[in-house]
Order: sequence, then C-alpha cells, then structure tokens
Amino acid sequence: MKQISILGCGWLGLPLAKALLLNGFSAKGSTTSESKLSTLKTLGIDPFLISLDSKNTNGKVDDFLYGSETLVIDIPPQLNRKNNDSSIEKIFVEKIKNLIPHIEKSDVKNVLFVSSTSVYGEANGIITEETLPRPDTESGKQLLEAEKLLQNNSHFKTTILRFGGLIGEDRNPIKFLAGKQNLENPETPINFIHQKDCIGIILKIIADDSWNEIYNGVCHFHPSREKYYTQKAAELKLPLPEFDHSKTSTKKLILSDKVVNILGYSFVKTNL
Repeated sequence: MKQISILGCGWLGLPLAKALLLNGFSAKGSTTSESKLSTLKTLGIDPFLISLDSKNTNGKVDDFLYGSETLVIDIPPQLNRKNNDSSIEKIFVEKIKNLIPHIEKSDVKNVLFVSSTSVYGEANGIITEETLPRPDTESGKQLLEAEKLLQNNSHFKTTILRFGGLIGEDRNPIKFLAGKQNLENPETPINFIHQKDCIGIILKIIADDSWNEIYNGVCHFHPSREKYYTQKAAELKLPLPEFDHSKTSTKKLILSDKVVNILGYSFVKTNL
C-alpha cells in the first residue's frame, strides 16, 4: 500500500485524502487546528499538527513525511503585512523554503504543488501552460516563486497544478456577489473548476506518475461572468448581480487541453 502525505487537509486536501483512501492508498494529513486531529483520525487519515511560518516549521514534519513517496502541498499563500505598513512579507515563499530541507532528507520522490492560475495575471487572450506567467498580485507572485523553488530542486520531481477558481457543492462566488452592483468585466469568461475534478486530476497525476510537469486545471466551460452569475443567482433564488458595461471587459481564457490530451483526464463536472 503506497503512502501519500498531504500538507494542508482543508477544503480540498481533506476530500482528497478520503479519495486516496478509497483508491487503496494510505494517507498522512496535516492540519493547523488541534481540534481537527480527531476528525482526521476517525476518517483513517494519520493526523499531524503542523504549521509553517517565515522562520520555522512547527510540528513533527519529518515524521509526517516518513515513508511517503509523494507529497501534496495544498496550503494557501496567506499574506501578512509587516509593521502595519504597505510592505508585504514573503511569508509563503519563506514557508516553502523552510519546508524544502525536510523534503530533501525524507523518502519523498515526488511533490505535487497546488498552485493557481493567478500566476498568469490579468493578461488578455488564450492562456496555456506555455504562456509566460506575469502575476500582478502579491499572492500570485509568491506562488510563482514557490513553484520555481520546488521545480529547481534536484532532490525530487515536482508537478505544478494551477487551478482556476475553485467551486464545489458548498462553494460558489455568487454567494458573495448576489445583489452587488457595478460589477466589472461582464463579458469576461469564467475560468472555474469543480472540487471533484480537482481531486480527479490529482489522482490521475499520481496514478500515471506524471511528474516534472505543469498543468492548468480549468473546466472547459467558459460563459461570461454576467451570464453565469445571473443564471446561478436565479437558480439559488438569490438577488441578481448587476454589471457595469461602461468599460471593456478582459478576455482571459484559460485552457486545460494538456490535462485532457496529455494526461488523459476526462472532466466529470462539465456544466458548473
């Protein structure tokens, strides 16, 4: 039975661990919440209380990695402002830097890093894995720097998985946009992916040993923001959002052809 360690058993990491168990793997999972340890254990996940900061790795990181050939890193780039001024510390990058020495001396041969299409910035046009990343947010910049740190390390193989907007049965942006006015970019296509396909793609990468790759994870479903959010609000009986048409909308369209044609994955949620 192969063992996999998942750093970050949150909205995606926890159901991923459950899916791995169903597929015959054993799983170690980390959380920053002590109260969540019993939940992980009850589900059959070997639980570890681990937190990373800009200076240290806190918890039994070496034990967490021991015996695992594959590590999935799924922690968000939460950014803190330094000294209450406008500068932002590179907290996330430092976390990855501090984690890498533990990976280097562990049994881990493969790393799957969950990143984001935010590394491409707000560029117009069709975006593929060949598109040069030009992040324009601090989180996007730090994700891209973390990607490079992992990719350039020769101690292990790294696959980067850049997900679009994450949605699920309990998660959809319309819940925050319902009833809002003057929303920008009404004609901009959505670039979303359902939680079930996030998990499906990760399982396929692991099953196929598809390492040293970069994949975009976005569903081939790209209606405009106005059309999608208006329809979704109506379905959920929420107040309709209103959009501002006075400015030109961006046309950023992210493709996941490589996931389909190279990895051979078939999306299960094709109408979001």
